[in-house]
Amino acid sequence: MKIKTNIALLAIATAMTLSGVGVAYAQSTLDTVKERGHVRCQVGTPSPGYYNLDADGNWYGLDVSVCKAVAAAVFGDVTKLEIQSVTSQARFTALANGESDLLSRTATMTLTRDTQLGLDFMPPNFYDGQGFTVRKDSGITNALELKGAKVCVTTGTTTELNLTDFSRKNDLNISNVTFEDYNVRDDTYLNGGCDAVTGDKSSMAGNISSFPVPADHMILPETLSKEPLAPAVRQGDDGWANIVRWTVYALVNAEELGITQANVDEMRNTSKDPNVLRMLGAEGNLNVGLGLDKDWAYNIIKGVGNYGEIYEAYMGNGPQGIGIEREGTLNALWTNGGLMYSPPMR
Repeated sequence: MKIKTNIALLAIATAMTLSGVGVAYAQSTLDTVKERGHVRCQVGTPSPGYYNLDADGNWYGLDVSVCKAVAAAVFGDVTKLEIQSVTSQARFTALANGESDLLSRTATMTLTRDTQLGLDFMPPNFYDGQGFTVRKDSGITNALELKGAKVCVTTGTTTELNLTDFSRKNDLNISNVTFEDYNVRDDTYLNGGCDAVTGDKSSMAGNISSFPVPADHMILPETLSKEPLAPAVRQGDDGWANIVRWTVYALVNAEELGITQANVDEMRNTSKDPNVLRMLGAEGNLNVGLGLDKDWAYNIIKGVGNYGEIYEAYMGNGPQGIGIEREGTLNALWTNGGLMYSPPMR
């Protein structure tokens, strides 16, 4: 797997106009990707659970698995992939100007982002909400006790905007202390530069686990916002959007049908369920509208597993997980009271 880090695009971001973002591409993204021989997928700077690096410099995580799944759908090979690590401020420009084929990096779908940046957001792969981390010895037990506090926050994010809205709504006079890098943000908090740190609760849970003494910190109970975290592609290429959209749905649908990385071969060869056979390419022609091979969904599950397997590995209690229970949350399957739902694959 190719690795590419720290793309510096702020100068481009300043120079580009919104009309420039909307440039029509003569060649489809799928054709470009096939010609290049790999998918360029954008993540952020390393963040536990979503996108992180192992000791050998390989990327892993929930969002990385979406990148790998798209590569598997297109090439039948999860390694046909270039991971790009991009700052929050440059991320949308990197996608809109063609530097990336796909963004999969804890980006919140909002109306403005989906309609004004030349991007199309795909189905969410994680439902989150914003909260606060504080020291247990601070005496703070709820978010309304942060009046006049200094709060560390990553700039260029919905998190920063939500913090300002929360402070204004509740007349708290919170001071935003902004950072581009969440590692610097957390170091500042740990060294006493802020009274609290704010972010998506799942990310903060992962970050706390890496603090010197995790037990000294806690996440306050309040949830400030809705944060549907979703992959995104450029507007204007419906074919590529369909591939990414149905790749995400394939991960969820496989879990609904009980198809796993371990049993996908057996299911394709012996299942009598037409839904399984259609999805795995054993019958029907679901691939035609996507411009992919019949094995596209089979290759996804063979390469990365289903959504539940990915969740457990990186967000749950797997060896590389961050310990966020799925049961009873919005990230459970719809059959278990959550929001994870795939339209029919037929």
